Amino acid sequence: MLSVEKTQCFSILMEHKHDIKSDFVIFQFAIQYLNVYQVDIVRVITIRLPTVDSVSAYLQSVQDEVATVLVAKRTLLRANSYYEAIDMQTTLDEGVKDIGLKFGSQMPNSKQYRFPKEISLLPKLLFHLRRRPLLGSIVGHEDGKSVLWNLFLNASFDLSLRMVAPCCLMHREGGTFEELPAYDLAMQSDTAVVLDHGNNIEHLPVNCWLQGAELAADEGRNAAALAACRTLAEELTELQFPAPRILAFKEGSSESRYFVSRLIPAHKDPPYKQEANFHSSKHLTTEQWTKLKSSFVHFDDPSFCEWIRNLKVVPPEKRRSCRRWDLNIDLLGVIEVDDMAGVEQRQNKSGGGKYFFCSGGKKKEVKKETGLGLSFTKDENFGEWYSEVVVNGEMIEYYDISGCYILRPWAISIWEIMQTFFDAEIKKMKVKNCYFPLFVSPGVLQKEKDHIEGFAPEVAWVTKSGESELEVPIAIRPTSETVMYPYYSKWIRGHRDLPLKLNQWCNVVRWEFSNPTPFIRSREFLWQEGHTAFATKEEADTEVLQILELYRCIYEEFLAIPVTKGRKSELETFAGGLYTTSVEAFIPNTGRGIQGATSHCLGQNFAKMFEINFENEKGEKGMVWQNSWAYSTRTIGVMVMVHGDDKGLVLPPKVAALQLIVIPVPYKDADTQGIFDACVATVATLSDAGIRAEADLRDNYSPGWKYSNWEMKGVPLRIEIGPRDLANNQVRAVRRDNGAKTDISRVFLVEQVKGMLDKIQQNLFDVAKQKRDACVEVLKTWEEFVTALGQKKLILAPWCDEEDVEKDVKARTKGDMGAAKSLCTPFEQPELPEGTKCFASGKPAKKWTYWGRSY
Repeated sequence: MLSVEKTQCFSILMEHKHDIKSDFVIFQFAIQYLNVYQVDIVRVITIRLPTVDSVSAYLQSVQDEVATVLVAKRTLLRANSYYEAIDMQTTLDEGVKDIGLKFGSQMPNSKQYRFPKEISLLPKLLFHLRRRPLLGSIVGHEDGKSVLWNLFLNASFDLSLRMVAPCCLMHREGGTFEELPAYDLAMQSDTAVVLDHGNNIEHLPVNCWLQGAELAADEGRNAAALAACRTLAEELTELQFPAPRILAFKEGSSESRYFVSRLIPAHKDPPYKQEANFHSSKHLTTEQWTKLKSSFVHFDDPSFCEWIRNLKVVPPEKRRSCRRWDLNIDLLGVIEVDDMAGVEQRQNKSGGGKYFFCSGGKKKEVKKETGLGLSFTKDENFGEWYSEVVVNGEMIEYYDISGCYILRPWAISIWEIMQTFFDAEIKKMKVKNCYFPLFVSPGVLQKEKDHIEGFAPEVAWVTKSGESELEVPIAIRPTSETVMYPYYSKWIRGHRDLPLKLNQWCNVVRWEFSNPTPFIRSREFLWQEGHTAFATKEEADTEVLQILELYRCIYEEFLAIPVTKGRKSELETFAGGLYTTSVEAFIPNTGRGIQGATSHCLGQNFAKMFEINFENEKGEKGMVWQNSWAYSTRTIGVMVMVHGDDKGLVLPPKVAALQLIVIPVPYKDADTQGIFDACVATVATLSDAGIRAEADLRDNYSPGWKYSNWEMKGVPLRIEIGPRDLANNQVRAVRRDNGAKTDISRVFLVEQVKGMLDKIQQNLFDVAKQKRDACVEVLKTWEEFVTALGQKKLILAPWCDEEDVEKDVKARTKGDMGAAKSLCTPFEQPELPEGTKCFASGKPAKKWTYWGRSY
């Protein structure tokens, strides 16, 4: 639904007696979509903009420009060369600029609405096309061909005009508020309340506040910044301007950010005092209601005042790939009510520049030095929480190609630890490492029909070299069976060449899918893939289970994640394989299973296709039996989902690059150097004992900031050393998993720390298992199945083991949350009483199988 309403609105200066004719136009955006976790999301955003003389005439006049922009945007996303992209970007920018200029030229002919004639007078990118697709489709619209539809919410793109006046106070999930210019709406809040910068342009030029901010940003000097903020605050207060104050902006940036500090009522009374004068909106006189409207703009409910005082402002990020601003401010706690002219400066300790805070005569402390805390909680918004954790925890950084991510050292170190363990174990099994090329010819890829059909939608192709089209396109491997097996047929001739056991550590590319998620579902990922060939099926069967046990060990003994070993159904078996086994994990917060790793018996299907034959000891010809097995960096994502909390990552000690961080806690005139020396000595002692430890000796961060920083990164154990600890020859240890604090004598330091790390590892597994087991629902009927599925349960049910029945279960449960599927048939089977019926078909059951929704 996209509605445009010309309506009689309360303007900011309600004391004007003359009749106001449609001063503003209301835009409402209602968006419905499924997020990456298949949760149905509905978002409504309201924007109030100064209107032109005729909305319909304006929209008609920019129809061609809109069409040009949309075509340019689509072409840009599909650009085949750098130069084509540059050309399209130029076309796009010019089109958007034309749309904006036409808007300015058609504003009503009055001083109140006059825009600068030259676009160059406005800040950089005043008119701007958002450069990312909307997550979903628009819900209903009576006129699908409307120009407005194309202008503001095209099916794929958000074309948002940058306007000078409005700002939006956005309510975000998790009980926080963001204030953004209307042109920078992220389309992800529940509601957006519009705060206008005012319409009395005769007394306050529309770009006055912009000039002040630009002055400070361009000058880069403290004096200029202070003067600009102070002057602006005084002007707004004197004009009884009920707009948000400028609370902070980042020095040195031409794209300054403006945050809500407080609402300035027309008569300058604090909001809570004004609220007390209007106990019930039902009994307000017209004059009182008008006064309230003028003070609180669009806030119809006076009780909103009390509510808003208890909320925080969390500065927005432009996009997920940008670093979150290190700022977390109590909405009404920074600025005093009585004295608004003072300005206080604080240094941003993250090294990202300075922030300037308007403040009163008394200084009030900011609650946190930086915004290290997460904006979303794990329970309330799992998807956003996960995205924040992997970025703020320095695991990944977003890349400019969707579905591709930069794996930072903190994540790669976890992968390397698992890699070291697994590589050593498979070498004990006489598996050797190798490397095959990334590219696959079409003829080889398509040789095994069933196999390629399973991967065809995900295959990426190279079609050009420079400006020349390739005669034959080249595929990028989604997996390596068809890459490696032509050479197995060359290398294997007789029984002495068997078994052939090869493994490669590499990357693969799987392209076509929606809703990419770091680690869980990405277009390129790291993995190991083993490919082995044997003379007999018995040998192949044995290895399948040996490898599966190693995967269980990685999850349970290293990542502290409980998994179930089992066999996949025929429908879920690897394309072209004989049977598939897997380890399956479960995410209680989302109620979804996740395949952790797979070990496949390929049988002789690939051997037949690629003619991998051998001569046995009796001189008889035969085909080999093959296996393939793999696990990937998905393991890291599962670990984050299972163990992470509202403070950030929680790393199991066995895979943590840093198992222990030592933090000095100096106090006033205490022996600071002695404390630092003790920290260094502690690290040396622990490192000599094989514990991965470091000391955080940075002197430009407080101990409290360091605590939050290392908690966000999930370091299992923190050691604090202060004056008291130094005097008592002890340290204080704080566990990341449960926050427990223990004083440890330095005499027994190594033994105690090793014991605590072991306890943390075990506790993480125990807690995860308890949560997983609490979600398991054993049932026998379809009605129970549907109920349990809605409750996000991991379901264990009797099944007849028929493919058609499984397809029927998927079809009958398909919905907004995604269809249910079989996860695996566990090797450890509960007793199946005689006469037990399949939960879905009523036919005789053959086995117990886990069911549920999955990633």
